[in-house]
Amino acid sequence: MTAVSDVRVGFVGLGNIAQLHADEIIGHGGQVVAGTDVSPEARAMFAEDYGAEVFEDHAEMYELVDAVVVSTPNRFHEEYVVAALEAGLDVLVEKPLAHTLESAQRIADAARDAQGFCMVGFHNRFWGPVQVLNSYREQGKLGDVNHVEANYIRRRGVPGRGSWFTRKDVSGGGAVIDIGTHAIDLALYLMGYPDVEEVSATTRSQFGSEEEYSYLYMWGEDRGVGNFDVEDSATAFIRCANGATISLEVAWAANREPSQDFFVRGTDAGAQFDISEEGMTVHETADDGVNHHRDIDVETTDREAHGIEQQHFLRAVAEGKHPVMNTVEQGLEVQKIMDGIYRSSEEGRAVAIE
Repeated sequence: MTAVSDVRVGFVGLGNIAQLHADEIIGHGGQVVAGTDVSPEARAMFAEDYGAEVFEDHAEMYELVDAVVVSTPNRFHEEYVVAALEAGLDVLVEKPLAHTLESAQRIADAARDAQGFCMVGFHNRFWGPVQVLNSYREQGKLGDVNHVEANYIRRRGVPGRGSWFTRKDVSGGGAVIDIGTHAIDLALYLMGYPDVEEVSATTRSQFGSEEEYSYLYMWGEDRGVGNFDVEDSATAFIRCANGATISLEVAWAANREPSQDFFVRGTDAGAQFDISEEGMTVHETADDGVNHHRDIDVETTDREAHGIEQQHFLRAVAEGKHPVMNTVEQGLEVQKIMDGIYRSSEEGRAVAIE
């Protein structure tokens, strides 16, 4: 078994999210030794900030590292992840798994035959209240979890119109594939990842496609509507094989207050939380003395979800074990549901998930 301090990590795609991951890797004892990017400016900045070797060609870098973090635009995930797996490396790929279901399936196929593993960056799972609530479910304290109401709604926050985020050929989609992927994964995780049978959904492009789009914030430059061909909101109903359901609301822009609320309903207890805030409330009914209802506020010690994710990744690499969290199979399941949302909206009917 290798010590975490000996794990050498390389990065493909050296933008802001790579820097966040790199800082956490270093903070949890790993080594940031190399980076790859098509941009000379990004390579120069990464080399200066982390003292890392930088490359234009990922193949050269793969010879120097034990593991790779892939944080490129979605369209390029497959190229770099599959090459890393074929080189015998472990991989953490930012969500979503890929820009299309077909591409995600090829990554999953490669991971199935690989010596290393592929872990997907669903960091919200590592948030303290989520871990508490999932433990309650595993212990049976919630009974049967039969419905999750999942919301990830921004008031006016389309990310960088004209950037790769709003170009379907590069991103694969809009709000659903960007932030909806987190909401879908978290809902499934808190239900124990049941099999999904059917999705009914509607996607919309109502704000980002307008010439005079008024926004509260935007990442990067607003280059206008010319390269905006994705949805900015969606509503979906997801039916699982065990009878459980998920209702999903996701939006980059909406005329309402922002929300990252989740409501989890079980037969013995339920809970609600907002992943943008601290804490959680558990709703119970008990018969001690007389039947009564109680709401319990749960507070956890501070846990930076990205940091715990990196710690989990580093330990798995060091121990040579495939992680049980954020598996490529789960990433593929989320991709199937997102694909179902787009198909359902296009066809105007519920669609099966296989």
